[in-house]
Amino acid sequence: MSFFGFGQSAEIDINLDGQDQRKTAEVKTEDGKKDRLLLYYDGETVSGKVNISLKKVGSKLEHQGIKIEFIGQIELYYDRGNHHEFISLVKELARPGEMITHTSYPFEFSCVEKPFEVYTGSNVKLRYFLRVTIIRRLADLVKEMDVAVHTLSSYPEMNNPIKMEVGIEDCLHIEFEYNKSKYHLKDVIVGKIYFLLVRIKIKHMEIAIIKRETTGSGPNMFTENETIAKYEIMDGAPVRGESIPIRVFLAGYDLTPTMRDINKKFSVRYYLNLVLMDTEDRRYFKQQEIILWRKGEKLKKAIQGGTSLIATHLVTPYDNKENSSQRNVKEDFSKAPKSQSEENLTEDALCKRMEFEGRIQDIFREAGDGQIDDSVVNTAGVVDGRADGGEVEAGEGAD
Repeated sequence: MSFFGFGQSAEIDINLDGQDQRKTAEVKTEDGKKDRLLLYYDGETVSGKVNISLKKVGSKLEHQGIKIEFIGQIELYYDRGNHHEFISLVKELARPGEMITHTSYPFEFSCVEKPFEVYTGSNVKLRYFLRVTIIRRLADLVKEMDVAVHTLSSYPEMNNPIKMEVGIEDCLHIEFEYNKSKYHLKDVIVGKIYFLLVRIKIKHMEIAIIKRETTGSGPNMFTENETIAKYEIMDGAPVRGESIPIRVFLAGYDLTPTMRDINKKFSVRYYLNLVLMDTEDRRYFKQQEIILWRKGEKLKKAIQGGTSLIATHLVTPYDNKENSSQRNVKEDFSKAPKSQSEENLTEDALCKRMEFEGRIQDIFREAGDGQIDDSVVNTAGVVDGRADGGEVEAGEGAD
């Protein structure tokens, strides 16, 4: 409403090129709902038109200039007053003057770098948006438009399986293995649990996918754990030599790629949590980190004209030099997938490829209602459980 000639005297509309044909993606909002936004990739050009129309016929709009910005921004919920911008591009659309009629301004941000994927979590939000500003003497007119950005990865040729032997001395000794350590967001986790020694009365066993979001640093570090999915994979007491298969489909869950130290602000990691419960409701558990990545296409059709090709930005699913399990593995993510990928192999064929030595690690148990205290995590990413007021010590394992 305009008061004494001031106020919102014009409407701003942003139209992106090819928006009717462009793919869209669902992005979660802070209130838990989902918005469908136009989807872009790293390196793609963002272009379109800004349409400005006066609300009153015959009126005029005086301004000190018109500009459009493309912004990539991280917002930490505990520090909402500060917005951390990792991308800030500006285009001047008009010089200071008067607008007496509807005007359209074309714009183009060529080959824009978009290094991170959009994300809305419990304590942090990463967004990309266009912002049009009509600069005025008293109050600027501003219009924002969010867009979605996905980061794509090519298929990792070196994708070692996970195999470990865990247990409690003279009580429980099991071997678990998963077919891969890196999974794309529509993948299937295939594995098995093999019982080598069972001297406790196990009631059931379950596996869960846990997302761990870490934001900030020092005294302002916050860690939020969310159970994405939980499956009961065994009901009843196992016997020595029994093997329990695991098959978890990821496509039905709201997952993001693994994010590590995004712009020094936050991280998102995923874990497979294997839990056994005995007849006294004590829980024995082991967490293992897995890497999630978004599967990319080799080429994508261009939005404009349909004659050229847009090369999408391919990144490695995970680059963690500090991760000892990946430190000595040399990976090449630039090549296309082989004709027969691990997704299409049978479980027996996958097991044949697991030619490496497992490592015996400690497994911990926890009393009470079985709620895991995720606040205590050792360097291996394993939660230290406690029972009967003290930590259960396991025997030394051999590599």
